[in-house]
Amino acid sequence: MKTSIRRSRRAAIAVALGAALALTATACGDDGSGTGGDKGAEGSGKGQVLFWDNNGGVRTDIWKEVIADFEKANPDIEVKYVGIASTEYQSKVDTAIQGGGLPDVGGVGAAMLAGFAAQKVLDPLDDRLAKSSLDGKLNEDMVKSLKAAGGGDGTLYSIPTSANNGVLYYRTDLFEQAGLDEPTTWDKFYEAADKLTDADKNKFGYTIRGGAGSIAQALDAMYGQSGITSFWDASGDKTTVNDPKNVAALEKYAALYKKDTPSADLNNDFTKMVAQWDSGTIGMLNHNLGSYQDHVKALGADRFRGIPQPVGATGKRVQVSNPVDGLGLFKNSKNKGAAWKFIEFATSHAESSKFNESAGQVPSNNDAAKDAWISKAEPTKLAAAALTDGSTTIVQLPYYLPDWNTISKADNEPNFQKVLLGKMSAKDFLDTVADQLNAAQAEWKQRG
Repeated sequence: MKTSIRRSRRAAIAVALGAALALTATACGDDGSGTGGDKGAEGSGKGQVLFWDNNGGVRTDIWKEVIADFEKANPDIEVKYVGIASTEYQSKVDTAIQGGGLPDVGGVGAAMLAGFAAQKVLDPLDDRLAKSSLDGKLNEDMVKSLKAAGGGDGTLYSIPTSANNGVLYYRTDLFEQAGLDEPTTWDKFYEAADKLTDADKNKFGYTIRGGAGSIAQALDAMYGQSGITSFWDASGDKTTVNDPKNVAALEKYAALYKKDTPSADLNNDFTKMVAQWDSGTIGMLNHNLGSYQDHVKALGADRFRGIPQPVGATGKRVQVSNPVDGLGLFKNSKNKGAAWKFIEFATSHAESSKFNESAGQVPSNNDAAKDAWISKAEPTKLAAAALTDGSTTIVQLPYYLPDWNTISKADNEPNFQKVLLGKMSAKDFLDTVADQLNAAQAEWKQRG
């Protein structure tokens, strides 16, 4: 198995290098930008700006409100909006990198930042930020997170818009009917998942994410139960993903599938999982702050709560980092001045507050984070407190690895489904992931 993984990695690298060389051969005076030598231009500060939303459909309505506000304040600039589903966004950008047609501005979160930065298609934003009205107004931790995710050179390639956090949503009405305690510990979580399940009546204690995005949720459950607080061992060369404690945790978590969860979960991404929870009689859902407003609309605020992830046996909460989202300026833009105006406007106090209240996330703008709606959105308030009161340890995922997004998504999501179906052991699955991560870490260190 390990040999096939290494062959697969070498093949993928060869393809990428071949594509890069092909671009070099056809470019005139390639400057190493990854865009065929096209450095773009500042432009007139007017005209059209093409914006790709990396969470199209989910955030389309609120982005259109922000765009309408921007165009009203800047009547000489038109923003053309293109919404792209989160599951398709990276592949669409990668295709555009090779074939042309990149936007002026695009959603660039921490999870995909290293891959784009490595291909040198993003403009550095440190100088623009230092000279803008945003200087000193953005959450410093979010800025640091995006700098760290950019591949290790300390450059800022994306302006943060918001931060997310893992949340355990549970149906307060169902818990009260069953006489269950709030699922604040992993033991109470598993007890509730079992007690609330009556498959014959289509009632389940939990919904597990088996489709797109499943790996990050599984990692959160693993580290939360094992209590391991670092993604790498002391040497920094080997991942702790396949530590025996994490293997045991994944075995227990995956065993929930079809026992205490719907069988449809096998293919559910977050939108299907959220819709299923909102419309059915499922006790618990692990997602993040982003779906809070969906639950309020579907259930009403009095039928559920969103609380921080359960604590382990030590009384400490351990969870994996949730990527900061942001906006990047693509290097080949011919209208960078206008594009930057849009980024600056979208992350200003009023627009940051409006956007994040709709998304249910923590604003990057410090002034927006003080607005009244934060205290009224209970999951956001509790998440913010959990991250600052010393009760939570964050396991930092290696967003800086250019291969991270591929390893944690396309490469291994089908194998996680095999684990749920009992066709692959948790140990074999995590050993496979660990081999890929260790190779990617070694490659990154050699490059550095």
